[in-house]
Amino acid sequence: MRDVPGRRVPVNGRTVYVEESGAGPDWVVFEAGAGCGRTCWDPVLRELSAEARLVAYDRAGRALSGRTSATPGIDDMAADLVAMTEAVVPGGFVLVAHSMGGLVARRAAERLGPRLRGLLLADALPERSPVYDTWDRTTERIDRMMAVTQALTRVRPLARLFSANLRRLYSADTYATMLAEDLTPAGTAQTRKEMRAVAAAVHEFRDRPPAPPRCPTIVLSVARAAKGRERQHAAIREHQRRYAESLPGARWSEVGAAHLLQAERPGDVAAAVRQLMRAAAR
Repeated sequence: MRDVPGRRVPVNGRTVYVEESGAGPDWVVFEAGAGCGRTCWDPVLRELSAEARLVAYDRAGRALSGRTSATPGIDDMAADLVAMTEAVVPGGFVLVAHSMGGLVARRAAERLGPRLRGLLLADALPERSPVYDTWDRTTERIDRMMAVTQALTRVRPLARLFSANLRRLYSADTYATMLAEDLTPAGTAQTRKEMRAVAAAVHEFRDRPPAPPRCPTIVLSVARAAKGRERQHAAIREHQRRYAESLPGARWSEVGAAHLLQAERPGDVAAAVRQLMRAAAR
């Protein structure tokens, strides 16, 4: 198991669990995708530990954070992210967000103002992506499958079986922590809530898109599609590229990995973070 010091930080009547590591003049905050918490960033944190102060956390309801009874919305998660940074980070910072975390980060960016010095969106889907056209039905199908998984994760050998891909991608200590904290009935229940939050947010984001971030931005796409989803992947990649082109001075780049690029290619993610830190220092 990982042995990294952390603390619970109160945010908007909830609590989130925060780990701070690294050393350096810059600050970098990490927002995970659905179903993940702070531990998914471990490979990237190791890459950057000598260069910046690093903040990774679990959203409310997940892992070591306080439990929530209600289903959180993306706006709630964004408000918690803003409150957490106000409590933990003394000044400006670069924000790194993966997948669903991109929706959270973009909504939070509206409230962070000049404190947000750079934004890295790692395989995050823009709301106009055609994948989201049928997301309500997709969410229903995923939720039914996850309801079965939620029950089966009580049997720990089955939880390990379901998470074989994470065991291959992450170090033994990180994987053991994921298995204990996220790959549990409670963790799966929270992931189901987060998936429903995304489904609700897509409609809202299409009606009221977040204001464009006013900071240097990098959008990373992944090069490798899941088997049988090549056409869908090409559409996602194209919309990510178009989103980057819609932002003044933003950059789009492709990483030779699948969706969990922070585990497969942590060096590429860290390199993009360094670019943003250099841009913020100018």
